[in-house]
Amino acid sequence: MPSYTTADIRNIALVGHAGAGKTSLIEGIMKQTGVIGQIGLVEKGDTVCDFTDEEKERGHSLFNSVVHCDHQNIHINLIDTPGSPDFVGQALAVMEAVETVAVVINASAGIEASTRRMMDRAKALNLCRMIIVNRTDSENVDLATLLENIRETFGRECLPVNLPAEGAMKIIDCFTNAEGDSDVGPVADAHTQIVEQVVEVDDALMETYLEQGEVKAEQLHEPFGKALREGHLVPICFTAARRHNDPQTSMGIQELIDIISKQAPNPIEGNPCQFTRRDGDGQESLAVEPDIDKPALAHVFKIVNDRFGKLSVLRVHQGKVTKESQLLLDDGKRPLKIGHIYKMQGAEHREADVAVAGDLCAVIKVEELKIGSVLHESTDQGGLSLSSDTYPTPMFGLAVTARSRGDESKIGEALTKLDEEDPTFLVTRDSTTHETIINGMGDMHLRVVLERLKSKYNVEVDTKPPKIAYRETITSKAEGHHRHKKQTGGAGQFGEVYLRVEPLERDAGFEFSNDIFGGSIPHQFIPAVEKGVRQILQEGCVAGYPLQDVKVSVYDGKHHPVDSKEVAFVTAARKGFQDAVSKAKPVLLEPIVDVEITMPNANMGDITGDLSGKRGRVQGTDMMPGDMAVITAQVPLAEMTNYQSQLKSVTGGQGSFAMELSHYEQVPSNVQQQIVAQYKPKKEED
Repeated sequence: MPSYTTADIRNIALVGHAGAGKTSLIEGIMKQTGVIGQIGLVEKGDTVCDFTDEEKERGHSLFNSVVHCDHQNIHINLIDTPGSPDFVGQALAVMEAVETVAVVINASAGIEASTRRMMDRAKALNLCRMIIVNRTDSENVDLATLLENIRETFGRECLPVNLPAEGAMKIIDCFTNAEGDSDVGPVADAHTQIVEQVVEVDDALMETYLEQGEVKAEQLHEPFGKALREGHLVPICFTAARRHNDPQTSMGIQELIDIISKQAPNPIEGNPCQFTRRDGDGQESLAVEPDIDKPALAHVFKIVNDRFGKLSVLRVHQGKVTKESQLLLDDGKRPLKIGHIYKMQGAEHREADVAVAGDLCAVIKVEELKIGSVLHESTDQGGLSLSSDTYPTPMFGLAVTARSRGDESKIGEALTKLDEEDPTFLVTRDSTTHETIINGMGDMHLRVVLERLKSKYNVEVDTKPPKIAYRETITSKAEGHHRHKKQTGGAGQFGEVYLRVEPLERDAGFEFSNDIFGGSIPHQFIPAVEKGVRQILQEGCVAGYPLQDVKVSVYDGKHHPVDSKEVAFVTAARKGFQDAVSKAKPVLLEPIVDVEITMPNANMGDITGDLSGKRGRVQGTDMMPGDMAVITAQVPLAEMTNYQSQLKSVTGGQGSFAMELSHYEQVPSNVQQQIVAQYKPKKEED
């Protein structure tokens, strides 16, 4: 057994926008707790967390990284996450593995796009949240205004537990201390605010406070934890992970470590991760208890394919996992033998004997695992899945082909491994063009994938321009018919179908109905009719994109007692369905994305004008500290290609944006005509 228990564990995910200093914060914590001798620098590529070649070259995090340290008998697991919106899947994947999400804000940049997104996601998952304002010693920083802006944006429950003082040269505790002045006002005022916020969750303590005007510090620990769990308090800490005039010195790191170890919830105190179990035709929630004596239950939140093989990083929610453990995967009946357990320390894997409930660990060479996989010890836990296991849809696509002969098979294997590691990277095969399509969150995301293909797997590819995931649908009812008759001298083929199509509500998918009466098409051939229809659903009828939101009914047809075969009705259904769709006023649907753009105030007019030219609809604007502004809008995805470079040009590199799929809308007729015109030559060529 490890030297610590479940009650001694603290699991913290550091999230936030790129450049907030998450990696540097972890370096400061690792040095302060004696894990490393000196603070590694991101720009030098010698940090514990940013250890891949791609991260060293780019100078920022691209992947999750798990490290740990110990402080006063408390075992702290820290997860560093990338801040770029293109790698949001990596940050979202770790949230079910922790009790506390620490959102890091760059004091000089203020609240940015990813800051809002991570706060909203953590709140939706009912996780304890804290805010770390980093780089407080930067020049021309208005910390008082930033603090007020945080509270206006994320709620009045956001309150500082410490404050910078003497020009951000030191940190003063304002939770247990009411003496002194800070850079943002009297310490007594901040002390009163947070104490009053905490005692509100405990009626007895509130009464004591009202009667005596003060409560003892030791009386505040339990209600502090309750306030965290209920979202009634979001503590704010101030730090400078590396001072601008001396990168090897920090400010506020020891205070942050103390807050994490003393105030952050352990796995017993935190809000448990929610699991759902399939029960017949329905689902039910499963209560998970971080008890080492109960059957083991864990889930995978990170996959790494490296020279050692496939490494799967787990969060143990219940029971314990040992080297001798044999665990079931999801609904599997055959147990998987674990063999080895590792504690992660950045790039290092240190072997361990056991991982107790609440801890993070890794197992190696278990090929069946993927991100989101649930491992369990009891057959009663079969059919489990994470209730919140959802990620943004990857919307940017590139068609890739091998540059060298003989690399075709290597491409598939390499892309499969990259797909396993990233929940927002997707590999598909276009049945119309017979191309391999890689899909990601943006241009930078796919560039990193291509770089890894070359550096890690020695595969170079040629790419085609981004492919937008259009969809097809119909707008009216119609009927279609086709008779397939083929005579080749031997046994012939015969099948005839009459189909009726009608539109369904948006995102309703597909519905097939057998309305045959009298046996005009024998029952055994109805599946063949549906098969033919489904083939066209994938191939499309208008421009080669999948068809959706349509109901198809087969209501009549004919068969031949000798020549009717499955293949004949598949072909007849395909042609009949195409005939019906062509009469049902088919249209193209395009993905519309929610976009949040952060930029200098001076560029707001240029940005809003550009969005209008892109068929975008501005939803709102917000002013932020530091002469920055935020625009929210809905824009067709097709208009956002290369937007990163456009925004960089307009804002002089100061702008950033994040986007997520909102819904699908009908494409304007002139745009549809252009897309269909491009598809017809390809179709004729095929």
